[in-house]
Amino acid sequence: MSLTEEILSQLPGDVLSGLRHTDNILTSLRSGNTPIPKVVTENSENLNSVEFDVIICGGTLGILIAAALAVRGVRVALLERGILRGREQEWNISRKELAVFRELELLTEAELAQTIVTEYNPARVSFQGGTEVWVEDVLNIGVNPIYLLETLKTRFLNAGGKLFENTPFSDTVVHPNGVIVNNQFTAKLLLDAMGNLSPISQQARQGKKPDALCLVVGSCAKGFPENNSGDLLLSFTALENQCQYFWEAFPAKDGRTTYLFTYMDADPQRLSLETLFDEYLRLLPEYQGVEINHLNFQRALFGFFPSYRQSPLQTPWNRILPVGDSSGNQSPLSFGGFGAMVRHLHRLTLGIEEALKTDQLSVQSLAILQPYQPSLSVTWLFQKAMSVGVNQKIDPNQINALLSAVFAQMQQLGTPVLKPFLQDIVQFGALTQTLLKTGLSHPFLVAKIIPQVGLLSLLDWMLHYVNLIVYSSLFSLSAMLELLVNNLPAEKQYYWHRLIDKWRFGSGNDYHE
Repeated sequence: MSLTEEILSQLPGDVLSGLRHTDNILTSLRSGNTPIPKVVTENSENLNSVEFDVIICGGTLGILIAAALAVRGVRVALLERGILRGREQEWNISRKELAVFRELELLTEAELAQTIVTEYNPARVSFQGGTEVWVEDVLNIGVNPIYLLETLKTRFLNAGGKLFENTPFSDTVVHPNGVIVNNQFTAKLLLDAMGNLSPISQQARQGKKPDALCLVVGSCAKGFPENNSGDLLLSFTALENQCQYFWEAFPAKDGRTTYLFTYMDADPQRLSLETLFDEYLRLLPEYQGVEINHLNFQRALFGFFPSYRQSPLQTPWNRILPVGDSSGNQSPLSFGGFGAMVRHLHRLTLGIEEALKTDQLSVQSLAILQPYQPSLSVTWLFQKAMSVGVNQKIDPNQINALLSAVFAQMQQLGTPVLKPFLQDIVQFGALTQTLLKTGLSHPFLVAKIIPQVGLLSLLDWMLHYVNLIVYSSLFSLSAMLELLVNNLPAEKQYYWHRLIDKWRFGSGNDYHE
């Protein structure tokens, strides 16, 4: 029996079977033989009546946008395949990002305070052989998902929302005047919040393999000698199994959470989640300075996050909008999930409300609610620089050396450069300063990256970098434009508001310290 089998078998529930089931899904995705669902069809006849404004499929994170819309008077139905309940493990986020729950009147100050169950400072960024960089107030808040979702569920129901638990999504038919879901629920608009394995997203992508994967394993356990600081991004080993291993650690209300994650392509030869869990348990004692037999494991954590260059996803159908992970609206460096949904919650809530009011629910009208964002697309080069091809040969310490050099320069440039990047937000000024400073200080190290990532990837990145400049320039003019936009007809206002949102988020200017 392996150490992974031994430890997972001690946890409540059949965790090992869950890990192996997830591995089977991953294997199918890598092999490219995942069946393409056909859950969306179209019908040219009008529905006799439409009961709701919006149907949201997927309740765990769908409840965030469901509650936000319901509070604003939108008629919302939320479908959840099981019981709508948060998981035990905290969601980590920065305090400033939680302000959106007050802005959208989803939580009171007292409820927001009760949602936070852990808080720590500082957090570390470190790579083998490099200096340690310490930051404060980045992903240092632990939110209790059970309390948060229960509170949002109550707010949703009190605002008139309709919740249908134990109601998995099966299919939808798009009509000229609305959609019908499961041959039962009708609405003007369907929001797909079913995550990165959503059958709607899979049908829209037509079986395309992911361009990259992030594999994550970890646990929450008691028995660590130190538990008052965190790690945001740490590596202490060279390349192993053609992977660069990265670690995260956070204090939790019932122990300490530690993650091991790694970036890779979707080649079938890549290691499995179970193998990565073996690696996690092998290296955890060295990472945290504690023997495995001194730990009392509370939970095991595992999953994978596919990334597609064609993101955010724009579906080919009217009246369907993917949100959250099903849209791919996060960079290939990000885990997505809670943080990505919260970041776009205000933008999507106001945009969806305006789309409903002005009846802008066509493919083209909804596409601008999930636009191309150069601030996300430029990070594909970083993902390539933090991974290695399945048969590629590079210096085993090359990735550590590069990251150590980059973060040392960021530290010298200061918090305004360092903090946004650690929250997955890329801005033109900060990126340019970092590139110039690193290139001048470590020209030979930077030169080694070109054959690693490939010339085509570099040229593709340059296009997104130029667009980042363009979006930043256009957003600087948006304050003047907004005065003119307010005098336009409602339909034209919708498009201009989305354009300004596109420039704001596409340039990383949604971030403010």
